[in-house]
Amino acid sequence: MLPGMARRPRVAIVGAGNLGSALAVSLHRAGYTIESIVARARGASLKRAQKLAAEVGAAAAVSLSAKMRAEVVWFTVPDAKIARAARSFADKIEWKGKVAAHSSGALTSDELDVLRRRGAAVASVHPLMTFVRGSRAGLAGVPFAIEGDAKAVRVARRMVSDVGGESYAIRKRDKAAYHAWGTFASPLFDALLATTERVAAAAGVPRVEARRRIIPILLQTLANYAALGAAAAFSGPIVRGDVDTIKRHLRVLRDVPQAREVYAALATAALRYLPSKKRKELIDLLRG
Repeated sequence: MLPGMARRPRVAIVGAGNLGSALAVSLHRAGYTIESIVARARGASLKRAQKLAAEVGAAAAVSLSAKMRAEVVWFTVPDAKIARAARSFADKIEWKGKVAAHSSGALTSDELDVLRRRGAAVASVHPLMTFVRGSRAGLAGVPFAIEGDAKAVRVARRMVSDVGGESYAIRKRDKAAYHAWGTFASPLFDALLATTERVAAAAGVPRVEARRRIIPILLQTLANYAALGAAAAFSGPIVRGDVDTIKRHLRVLRDVPQAREVYAALATAALRYLPSKKRKELIDLLRG
């Protein structure tokens, strides 16, 4: 009963990883019937699927069943496996009238073209959120970038709304840049935090203690950014044009060369995008 969506469609989720788990739980809490959690036949993958299936009242399986009643099949496998998974299930069920979606941030709905040719409406539906083991992120308030066939987009928007997310359209040609943006926002930001721990160690602060001490300034920086934007949130020696302090930083970071490279790259970006004094002098210093 997809066309008018008088009721919530039944859902099958392919992949029981971090994203698949968060999606299954959020949809279940929003009143969706999760019919099956599909995983590889390998032990660890199937065990995760069985645990998740028990949590959301679904069946764990290693394939889609011809008797399956789900109207929406959502692929949450790694990017490199989306097209392969679609091909492997293409002949397992009748796809005509169904919706197939995947959640890659970088790849388009065309990864599911084999299912489109069999009658499914397809879409890419990507949440701009991080999902890691040991922490299950909720989807309320999360923006989802959606593109694909009109029917699949319509269904995806309704589902995103039901879990409390926010949906917006994205063009296929913009997906790689969009995903790069998201990579800056979370995994590369995490890489920056890992780098700060190396610098803290150079200052005699152990890693665990460094993480604890840095949280207040991180939270305030994010609060300032959210309220004021990047330029108004920017502080420190660059905005002041404090050349001598930056010289000291570069000197001491010779003992942590990778951190020095990160520092120089970010400082150069700051001089390009953010307010600063003595810009030319600082640029020359960073190039030296």
